[in-house]
Amino acid sequence: MEASPLVRSLKGRLIVSVQAYPGEPLRHPETMAQMAAACEQGGAAAIRCQGLADIAAIKGRVEVPVIGLWKEGHEGVYITPTLRHAVACVNAGADVVALDATSRPRPDGRSFAQTVRDLRARCETLVMADCMTIEDIRGAVACGCDIVSTTLSHNKPAIDTTMDDGPDLPLLRRATTEFPGLPIICEGHVHTPSDAVAAMQAGAWAVVVGTGITHPTSITGWFVDAIKEA
Repeated sequence: MEASPLVRSLKGRLIVSVQAYPGEPLRHPETMAQMAAACEQGGAAAIRCQGLADIAAIKGRVEVPVIGLWKEGHEGVYITPTLRHAVACVNAGADVVALDATSRPRPDGRSFAQTVRDLRARCETLVMADCMTIEDIRGAVACGCDIVSTTLSHNKPAIDTTMDDGPDLPLLRRATTEFPGLPIICEGHVHTPSDAVAAMQAGAWAVVVGTGITHPTSITGWFVDAIKEA
């Protein structure tokens, strides 16, 4: 399947994930929209964001594509877990909808493949598959997903990582070797420019950075920990 113009525009570029966790001072749609606009000015090729209010606010503020998702819950499938969540993301303005692409059970009983099929039947949208394993990646490719990502390969929240936790380059290399030329994106634990370069050298179509750019609580903690250990 030939990549769409939007997906082609991301090749070799940086995507920034702009998200704040519940209870954090920055968790407000207008704040996230301002953060997204700042990232766009810095050269981000797209913005990844979560929640209907944030999607709508950011879509109204930036000109680059918006990758939208809706997190609900904290365990199992919580990234856009059902068809209802996915359709709502499209209606909020997302150009691309990101879905958990694992085989774990979903709240509405659909499989990932059924969710992708039904979403495309209802909406004109691109689909980003957030994968955990090479089997997930294979399934996403078989479903014809527009973008495939290593988002879930570490299987823990970004807030629980340290600066030294790097991206899953072995999975990325395996995927890009098995599916050369397909839009396979590196996401997860890309905390430094050198991490991003390593991902591109491993064959990534593009790189998503979130915590290392847009989560000051984690970044501050990294510096605090480093000073304590000095």
